Amino acid sequence: MVAVSCGDLKEQVLTPDEKKKTYHYTLTIPTSAPNIALAVGPFEIHVDPVMPEVTHFCLPGLRPVLKNATAFLHEAFEFYEEYLSCRYPYTYYKQVFVDQAYDILSPYASLTIFNTSLLHSSRVIDQGFETRKYLSQALAEQFFGCYLCIQTWSDFWLSRGISGYLFGLFMKKMFGKNEYRHWIREESKQVCQYEMQGPGLPPLHSAGTLSSSSVQGSCSGQTPESLGVGSPHMHPHLTSGKNLEIVWSKSHLVMRMIEMRIGQEPLLQVFNKLLSLANSAAQPRADYRLWSNLLLSTSGFLKSISTVSGKDINVFVDQWICHSGVAKFHGSFVFNRKRNIVELQIKQDMSRGTVKYLGPLTVCIQELDGSFNHTVQIEDVFSRHEIPCHSKSRRNKKKKIPLITGEEVDMNLDAMDSDSPVLWVRIDPEVSWLRYVSFEQPDYMWQYQLRHERDVIAQSEAIKALEQFSTQATRQTLIDMINQNECFYKVRLEACFCLAKALPVATASVRNTHSQCPRDVLQFILDLIKYNDNRLNKYTDSHYRSALIDALAATVTPVYTVHKSTAAVTKLSIISQLILENKLDGSTVVKLTEETQLILGEVTRQLNLEKLLPTYIYVVSVSCLKALRVLQVNGQIPSDPAAFEYYASHGHFEDVRLAAIECLVDLSKSESLERGMNYLIGLIERDPVPFIRHYTLCSLTKNPPFSRKSESSLNNLDLVESLWRLINSSSSVDARLRRDGVELYNALWGRLTPGCVPPQGMGIVIDLKERKIMSLSPLPPPVSPGSVSGEESTTSKKGQKRKASRAASPADLSHLDSQPGTPVSVESANSEASKLRLKIKIGGEESGTESGGETRVKPAPEPGAPTHKKHKKKKKKHKIKDEREKRKLSTSSSNYDSPLMFDASLP
Repeated sequence: MVAVSCGDLKEQVLTPDEKKKTYHYTLTIPTSAPNIALAVGPFEIHVDPVMPEVTHFCLPGLRPVLKNATAFLHEAFEFYEEYLSCRYPYTYYKQVFVDQAYDILSPYASLTIFNTSLLHSSRVIDQGFETRKYLSQALAEQFFGCYLCIQTWSDFWLSRGISGYLFGLFMKKMFGKNEYRHWIREESKQVCQYEMQGPGLPPLHSAGTLSSSSVQGSCSGQTPESLGVGSPHMHPHLTSGKNLEIVWSKSHLVMRMIEMRIGQEPLLQVFNKLLSLANSAAQPRADYRLWSNLLLSTSGFLKSISTVSGKDINVFVDQWICHSGVAKFHGSFVFNRKRNIVELQIKQDMSRGTVKYLGPLTVCIQELDGSFNHTVQIEDVFSRHEIPCHSKSRRNKKKKIPLITGEEVDMNLDAMDSDSPVLWVRIDPEVSWLRYVSFEQPDYMWQYQLRHERDVIAQSEAIKALEQFSTQATRQTLIDMINQNECFYKVRLEACFCLAKALPVATASVRNTHSQCPRDVLQFILDLIKYNDNRLNKYTDSHYRSALIDALAATVTPVYTVHKSTAAVTKLSIISQLILENKLDGSTVVKLTEETQLILGEVTRQLNLEKLLPTYIYVVSVSCLKALRVLQVNGQIPSDPAAFEYYASHGHFEDVRLAAIECLVDLSKSESLERGMNYLIGLIERDPVPFIRHYTLCSLTKNPPFSRKSESSLNNLDLVESLWRLINSSSSVDARLRRDGVELYNALWGRLTPGCVPPQGMGIVIDLKERKIMSLSPLPPPVSPGSVSGEESTTSKKGQKRKASRAASPADLSHLDSQPGTPVSVESANSEASKLRLKIKIGGEESGTESGGETRVKPAPEPGAPTHKKHKKKKKKHKIKDEREKRKLSTSSSNYDSPLMFDASLP
């Protein structure tokens, strides 16, 4: 066994019997506790041949693939040290690859723990790109995140932004500019979709902590409540994993935007200045008062930017760091031939998740005489701009067109308007802002842009726009892009899926007039699988075979019946047809169609073949499980969770288990299957792998088994109690699991009481001095509304005060999670200064509680006593007031109102 930890290994000490060994590590740099970790296991050790100070650890038998996966790491070291003009801050760097890791990567001071699934041999091509990205990202976080850690949770975005920005620069060097720009487009698209369609993000930085008076003043309107409970500034342990992922994406995009404001060199100087101050503070004999230089703060970072660059970016900080949201533009243009200008119209959509943008915006116009950038000033939601053209329209004159890259190309100008010199128009081509752009221009302009624009972002935008133009010219343009070997491969893939040709998965999307996949397409894919021969290829074909299974699943369509009399097409599954014909009983054997038999037979054969000859990380098994679920969804085979439960059980490879869990979640939702839901709850409660429990909760949150107001059989008290127990006790040592449980609870029921919980009272103890709320042991509910004992009624009639409840005994405290039905009791501190009035309804009885720890109970009316009818006019007013009081008390109806039963404003 080998123990690996942060710092430098000083010595290894064996016990006299040589059965135990002690490893002594020393970490001389001041480090926060979350950045210290320990890994113990039967590791094989591999010292990097290029950089001896880097050591890799893996499980037995994986050393050959470890050497291949980590061979590039010295290039990342050299890149970061050169760009930052600073050496790696620690003496050694250790990479540990373990099975069933808590996360795909977990960086710590001089140590990073990875999942074993990142390792790959030289025969695997596809995984190499992902592995290099994860390893280089972890190394960037060693500088900013572990060595320089955040000062407060409000500075969480800063460490993620700097490390993500550095990782992007290395990606550009390692994989090329096209890969980098395509990554920027996808990250920006993801942030925009989350802001506009998802729950949205809080501001990256909280209010009131920036040194700049202007920025601080602009953010002063924010309050802790406005940031939301899920904000990492207020409660990082309750922030969802998806929220943190989008924060990471937005942070490095904002850092890139800062680079475009001040320049790359000044920004790298700021990074170097931060590291230089940290190196001075990390010296062994340095004054401990200098340790603050080892902390990253937003105010200090902005001050360094102002010092180094001399530029004022307070307006930028206010809009993109202190506030949330993205800009959404819709543009169109008209060419004015007489004035030779482009009349551009830009409208901002102020829907959910968007902000009003005011400032400069770049517009790029490709003309016959070249490409020209223009800067327009956005001053309102709707703006018009007149942009002069540099070219004159010409007819029947062949001339090469210069592009923005300086290259001159020949274009066929027959399709364009002869009176206009404009070939295409783009808004914000460099993605200088967090924005979503929709632009209107003729189809031939999109075709020109796709054919001749060299920017991958422009090409992807053109492909997306051409989906709306089903013409012969569009088809030919897409085919030309697919056949162009010089084009970026991801753009060619997008063109394939847009055209639905040339690739197996895209081919499988072809449908006939009845929305059925043609038999020729199915046979074509089956032949690709049957005649696949990889014997002469030195690289594995695992991912290719997986893609063929995905293509096979894409050919599956719902069963349709065509009525001969009316020629109407009806969508019916096999089971539905048998039910309508009254032929479905316990002994019925469902007869599959010929196409279904072919698909199911091939999927089953590949799934069984995986047990004998497994592919890399079982990618074929993953595709086969998804194909089985597609067959079930389309009614081709009966829905049975047995196969998914088998592959989701502990002992199978992690990726296979994750795929089976996704299928079980979808099956439980579509069929309201209690068996599948109970199995998933069992995984959440008892599975030994933390990531499996986390992924199951995330899958249920992403695809909830029922809606909030549905009457599904899955919406039951057992599920409520299971989640409540997970949130309050089972996840006490796993903040991520508790956060996932809270998110699932809110996705299912929100902040309201679940409908399956009886609407009764609950028992609580309120300690005003200690600011605590505790539940008492459940007591039987009152026999009838308003019934009290004779002694209590006599005391109430006399107007004397009595104690609301006795002090909670140790026996009472053992039932903190009480069930609904417990009467409310209040215990306050013995302090006259503490004042609190609560009006709580217990069953049908209302009681008033004063701050002195005493309660006034409204006496029940005597039997046969006359009913007073005074104050009829104020009856409605009092009723509204009582409802407001009930809403103020979040625990007035049930113990399961919300898992977030605390006040965010309290310290």
